[in-house]
Amino acid sequence: MNYIDYFLDRITMYKLVLYVLIALLCIAGIAGAFGFLPYPLLNIFISTTFLLLVCYVANKIFAYVFNAPANVESVYITALILALIITPYHSSHDLLFLGWMGLLAMASKYILAIGKKHIFNPAAIAAVLCSFGLMQSASWWIGNAVMMPFVLVAGILVVRKIKRAALVWSFMIIAIGLSLFLTFLRQSNAMNTLGTLFLHSSLLFFAFIMLTEPLTTPPTKKLQIMYGALVGFLFVPQVHIGSIYSTPELSLVIGNIFSYIVSPKQKLLLHLKERIQASSDMIDFIFLKKKTFSFTPGQYMEWTLAHPNTDSRGNRRYFTIASSPTEDTLRLGVRFYEKQSSFKKAMLAMTDKTTIVGSQVAGDFTLPNNPQEKLVFIAGGIGITPFRSMVKYLVDTKQKRSIVLFYSNRTADEIMYKDVFDQAEKQLDIKAVYTLTDKKNIAHTWKGERGRIDETMIKAFVPDYKERIFYLSGSQAVVKGCQDILHRMGIPQTHIKTDYFPGLV
Repeated sequence: MNYIDYFLDRITMYKLVLYVLIALLCIAGIAGAFGFLPYPLLNIFISTTFLLLVCYVANKIFAYVFNAPANVESVYITALILALIITPYHSSHDLLFLGWMGLLAMASKYILAIGKKHIFNPAAIAAVLCSFGLMQSASWWIGNAVMMPFVLVAGILVVRKIKRAALVWSFMIIAIGLSLFLTFLRQSNAMNTLGTLFLHSSLLFFAFIMLTEPLTTPPTKKLQIMYGALVGFLFVPQVHIGSIYSTPELSLVIGNIFSYIVSPKQKLLLHLKERIQASSDMIDFIFLKKKTFSFTPGQYMEWTLAHPNTDSRGNRRYFTIASSPTEDTLRLGVRFYEKQSSFKKAMLAMTDKTTIVGSQVAGDFTLPNNPQEKLVFIAGGIGITPFRSMVKYLVDTKQKRSIVLFYSNRTADEIMYKDVFDQAEKQLDIKAVYTLTDKKNIAHTWKGERGRIDETMIKAFVPDYKERIFYLSGSQAVVKGCQDILHRMGIPQTHIKTDYFPGLV
């Protein structure tokens, strides 16, 4: 595992985006100070500071009025995005436009929302509203030759973290392809068109930072590809309806409408029923759920828990649903470390009066539609949660499938959900293989495997491994290591599915 993967595995998605935006503004400020950009450092600083203040205050007010949990990280992210797409402060008159942009962006999260789920990217909808209402629009000044290399590197990190490469590629292919096609029809220079797209437009920043916002993108890869293609088509400036020509922000807002139509509309306000110590360092939190709530085994949700003294990691996390749709409760399996975030401390302090908000059911890490597909599940530690959901569902619905489960932990007291897997072995012939990696602390009575999951272990228990689909779930190190093993064994990437972990929780 390289240093980049290690870094990405240790940081939350929102924190990474926040750091990336701060870095881009700092680089732009330095470039402005040395005359490489026409925006002085002081002007960039004034714009950024003013937007942060407006967005923070406005969000506090709207959160109080609408009685909704406020996420400070998302406020800062929106303010910094606005600072990068609105021309930096030049005169006191500019502060009015900046103020309206910040205010409308925050308002959109609460007013332009259904079931407390906002529909539009806040920065994009604010830019659209100001364009039509104030006749003043975003300049997307971040799109320039000086900033292009930095935006590219930062964007690759973000996409690598949140695993939205297919979304970005579909957008890029359509946007660039249509631009070149229209260039050909006009008999213009294709190289000039490419130069403009990459060196003097919003293309890269828009694709990597704006387009990929999780809350306004569809939940599955197939829908994300369609979403990216639609926005890519609308992104091209020559696209217009009558006298209304497309802009980056307008293309994204229209894409957000498509995303909302095809995405689940459910948002849950849940209360704790009980907590169970599932293993030495993992706790199951069990909530009562509405009968109308539906999901597919293996999917995840975003969870928001408002709490005082929120630390820098914020009040939102992604957790896979460990329960089956057949159960009357929602179960979250959460690992706790010695140094806990404020979020996890708040989870431990939850009572039946505490409200936690679950939203955005998403994920493609689900069982194949064809029940004849032979499968191998490989889990490391807390990565077992989606498999608990899948296997419990198969047990409850009495579906027999050919599955071998490898489950790796350091010690035996970290093993979770063994009762479910034992039941599956008895009733469905699903094979469960447990292995421990901390060889110094393995009791002599242990009857399972020892050591990390490797090629030898897989071949010993799965002689027909070339005929199977492999599901990998766990930390980025575990998933990457298993992928490398499977590639050496000749397993094509199309036969490998990996779970989605946006960041440490």
